[in-house]
Formats: sequence, C-alpha cells, structure tokens
Amino acid sequence: MLRSDLWVAAFVRRHNNIGHICVVARKGDASAGQILIEIDHLDGTVSLLAPAATSADGTGDRTFVRRFAHVSPQTVTQRIAREAEFDPDFWLIGLEMRGDDAGVPISAN
Repeated sequence: MLRSDLWVAAFVRRHNNIGHICVVARKGDASAGQILIEIDHLDGTVSLLAPAATSADGTGDRTFVRRFAHVSPQTVTQRIAREAEFDPDFWLIGLEMRGDDAGVPISAN
C-alpha cells in the first residue's frame, strides 16, 4: 500500500487541480497514519470519510466509509477530537466541494 504522506499529497494535488480547495489540516504518521477526509459542502453541512476495515482482496487500494453525511460542523469536530485522543498519528484532509464524490472508493458497510 502507498505510504500515507504520498497518498495525501496526490489527493490534495488532484482536488486543487480540479478547482476544489483541499488542504492538509493535520499531518500524521508518514508511512502508515490513517487518513480522515472532512468535506465541507459549502452549505453549512460537512461529511467525514474514515478508513474502511482492511479488505481481503489484496488490491491495496484505500477504501473509505462515510462516518457522517451532511451533518453540523460541530458533530464532525467532536469526532475528530475524540480520534486525536485515541490515535494522534492520523492525517486530516480538509476538502471544500458541493458534491459528495470525493473521488475515493466508498465501502457499502
């Protein structure tokens, strides 16, 4: 699997290139830090994508689950604060976009 720092850099560059505002809001462990994506939908709501359980298909692709969809910013901020207490080595990407397709695989679970 691709190192976290390289994956994050590619994700941020791709979104900035297509006109979304995308930043690294928190740097984590370069090689294996989990990655959270906070999406500001520019309508007063945010969504949070978190890593899905590792799949056994062996592809090595990062898959995400939608922890929160179109909720108040405070809800996501509180969840991120709890994550920081549990695992301080995670990455947080901030993405501003109106839609829901962040361009990553989303698990149905």
